[in-house]
Amino acid sequence: MEELNRITPEQFKAQTKFPVVVVLDSIRSMNNIGSIFRTCDAFNVEKLYLCGITACPPQKEISKTALGATESVDWEYAEDVVALVQKLKKDGYTTFMIEQVDESHMLDQFSFQDHEKIALIAGNEVYGVSDELLPICDAAIEIPQFGTKHSLNVTIATGIVLWEAVRSKLAVGH
Repeated sequence: MEELNRITPEQFKAQTKFPVVVVLDSIRSMNNIGSIFRTCDAFNVEKLYLCGITACPPQKEISKTALGATESVDWEYAEDVVALVQKLKKDGYTTFMIEQVDESHMLDQFSFQDHEKIALIAGNEVYGVSDELLPICDAAIEIPQFGTKHSLNVTIATGIVLWEAVRSKLAVGH
């Protein structure tokens, strides 16, 4: 472990975070929730918000895939995702849905660099982001895909977009 330069959960909590938060909008699979906790730990996000039907720790199925990240990542439950997104916007976050909609920005042609504080919203595995969020989010981000399915698991999609947001912060020295 020492050779991997891993820090303790206490050290993680104390370090400066990237100005990025992740919002889970009614994610039904606890395995997906746990995986996103782990991804949020890997990318040093400020906070993870669990909304709607999204389960909260402690849960055995979340812990199974989170591998301890529920102890390091700052998280909060907010029942009403619309109220949360409105609050984040008031707090200066630019809000981005990870969603395939008519007005989506393709990730490979988009830059997060001009956005100081970023909120990424991932939606339900079947229904996507709540329809009520469509008119209030600042933009939708879509991942280019070249196969036959044109859908990704929510954990994979969140990880890809989150990496791009964090990478933009690394590029500007955050």
